[in-house]
Amino acid sequence: MDRPQIDQSLVVATAGDIADAEGLDAVTLTRVAKELGISQPALYRHVDGYEDLLRSLSLEGRRLLKDRLQQSAVGVAGDDAVRSVGHAWRAVVAERPGLMAATDRYPCAGDAELESAVEDIVDVIASSLSSYGLGADDQVHAARALRSAFHGFAHLEAGDGHPQPHDLDDTFEHIVVLLCAGIRNLAR
Repeated sequence: MDRPQIDQSLVVATAGDIADAEGLDAVTLTRVAKELGISQPALYRHVDGYEDLLRSLSLEGRRLLKDRLQQSAVGVAGDDAVRSVGHAWRAVVAERPGLMAATDRYPCAGDAELESAVEDIVDVIASSLSSYGLGADDQVHAARALRSAFHGFAHLEAGDGHPQPHDLDDTFEHIVVLLCAGIRNLAR
């Protein structure tokens, strides 16, 4: 049986699969190497160590999120675009919880590639707000507010941070309604 060609993308994908199945803390170089059927020192051909692997996971999570948000915003506008982007954010975190946890674990400040990945997400959200008629600065501020709200909600949801017996979908819809009302008010 042929083994797959091991490269950085396979190493990162394997680490992401482990993180999604067992949590980000389960990702170690030893564990990834074992899953790939190679020795831990062989991993250093593809990553510079654990921090580099974590950074790569963080970048991959942000790229995945941007792509899914972009797809969700096609053909919708206004409140429907906000709702669609929000639901896409929640779906990505639900489907890839470990990978998305890496986006919180590795700092992006001072890393041009990671900072750019964050700005790409903000740009996608800002573009989805174009029908509101906001000025350029307000559009960016609104996009950042949505990013913060959706990220925070999804992060809490993934970590069982909403212990009250209220329906989370209903709570999320309330958040979307509040955010949309604020954006419409800002556009006046």
